[in-house]
Amino acid sequence: MDFGNIPAPPAPAPLSGAAPSKASLASRYQAVRQQSVALCAPLLPEDTVVQPTLDVSPPKWHLAHTTWFWETFLLREYAAGYQEFHPDYAYLFNSYYNSLGSRVNRADRGTLSRPALHEVLAYRAHVDAALLALLGSEKTFSPAFGKLLELGLHHEQQHQELLATDIKYILSTSPLAPAYLDAVLNKELETRTEKLAGEANSPSLIPHSSFLPVPGGIYPIGMQESGFCFDNELPVHEVLLAPFELQNRLITNAEYLAFMEAGGYHDFRYWLGEGWDLVQQHSWEAPLYWLQKADGWHRFTHHGLQPLNLAAPVTHVSFYEADAYANWAGARLPTEPEWEAAARHFGATNAGGTWLESSRFDPQPLPADADPTTCQQLLGECWQWTYSAYHPYPGYRRAAGALGEYNGKFMVNQLVLRGGSCATPQSHSRISYRNFFPADKRWQFTGIRLAR
Repeated sequence: MDFGNIPAPPAPAPLSGAAPSKASLASRYQAVRQQSVALCAPLLPEDTVVQPTLDVSPPKWHLAHTTWFWETFLLREYAAGYQEFHPDYAYLFNSYYNSLGSRVNRADRGTLSRPALHEVLAYRAHVDAALLALLGSEKTFSPAFGKLLELGLHHEQQHQELLATDIKYILSTSPLAPAYLDAVLNKELETRTEKLAGEANSPSLIPHSSFLPVPGGIYPIGMQESGFCFDNELPVHEVLLAPFELQNRLITNAEYLAFMEAGGYHDFRYWLGEGWDLVQQHSWEAPLYWLQKADGWHRFTHHGLQPLNLAAPVTHVSFYEADAYANWAGARLPTEPEWEAAARHFGATNAGGTWLESSRFDPQPLPADADPTTCQQLLGECWQWTYSAYHPYPGYRRAAGALGEYNGKFMVNQLVLRGGSCATPQSHSRISYRNFFPADKRWQFTGIRLAR
């Protein structure tokens, strides 16, 4: 099925302090929903069914699951007389909500050849029409409805990031190493990347690295601005931090390559025990998607296999690799409270950076003459591992019902990441956002910033 080229739907505006109008909610809803379909535009129908590993879900499943979310939590509750699209879709496309019944095993999502892609798109159209009709009705909505709608928008944006990263992993497993983006854009990127790779051997292209001081003291942590946040970003609480220093930018591919060439993957002294075991078991020699060829290192990207850009931030590293690099470099990873305190101290915003909307799908290098006295790349580019377990904030309470399963039940055996990535929708990002993954995961755009 030919979706055509990726359109550029308007970015949904963040929710302000004033109650949004139904028209603005409808506009935001359409923009978010269109973006999900647009992300699948370059794919073949066959691409949308593949599940090469447990962590990755088929694109077709993402398109259907996000639609099930709207149908289940809003339309069935608030749209009188709503007729569900198919009685079996709740079983097929529930993700992990035990409160809502049984579901297809996560590892079996790739076996769902049916419903066909065109049926999933029809499902989306059915739900979109019903939701927009509800927003266009004369009905007065409660604050609870507004909160659910806002949650639904951000839930779908979470899946847009997963779509971008899952698509990359899926295509990387093909021996053909296919490019995700269209040929014209890909050719422009190839030319630019080859030029950068050819020049990147010059140390002058790597921006200077420095460590910037952050004063010690008592800092409030958690969502402090107006607008949406997930429940795991609350309640706001105070932490006492000793003075520390945070690196002014992300670690580059050149710097990580130096760790590799110094034998970093062959010296147990830098590694946590579990990490060293993984290195041995899986023969890790480099970040995910790196490939060494006769003419040097390359990386699989959304634009196909590309020469390694040494000046760009390193990404697709596990927590274990990030921690080992930090140990080798004589530094450490920041804690979650340190990262947030520093981001507020340095006035980080999401105005710059590389986000999903750019369609670059790769973290971009800083200019070689970037100011080393300014803290940069805090938001956007790639998620930054912290040395903090994903635990509830003091005073956190799970919500009642199915939505209480959204975050709270995952607060164990995972590490927190901060900052957003080149696959995160820009309006979905904020300083207090807490992402979380097990320490071994590498398929997300995960990178490294040091502290000391």
